[in-house]
Amino acid sequence: MPSLKIDIVTAERVVYSAEVDEVVAPGVEGQLGILPHHAPLMTTLQAGELVVKRGNQEESMAISGGFLEVRPDRVIVLADQAERAEEIDIARAAEARKRAEERLKTKETGLDEARAEAALRRSLIRLSVAEKFQRRRKL
Repeated sequence: MPSLKIDIVTAERVVYSAEVDEVVAPGVEGQLGILPHHAPLMTTLQAGELVVKRGNQEESMAISGGFLEVRPDRVIVLADQAERAEEIDIARAAEARKRAEERLKTKETGLDEARAEAALRRSLIRLSVAEKFQRRRKL
């Protein structure tokens, strides 16, 4: 069965590199499903969950935006930030969510509301990906 190589990188490190069967990424206009021999494509990504599938296994990552390039046999993700599900510190993500919610609730002076909303969204994505990983691990 054909596969495709995926590399997910940030400015700091290579987060993931493997041969996979499918990639599902959070494009700015909706979810993108990428299979081997996909037409070449370049697009921007929004914050969300990126899923790679290999056989019956799925691995999830939380990303906070970036770029995706698709070639017939390769996918390259240049992410602003990316974390594998097992790397996410749930307590830290929950604290970040709490801080962002408080900032938005109190409407403090000088608050950059868009940044606070983006921080809230990132923390919710991180929590969702980590909790999904924890549920899968218990099965």
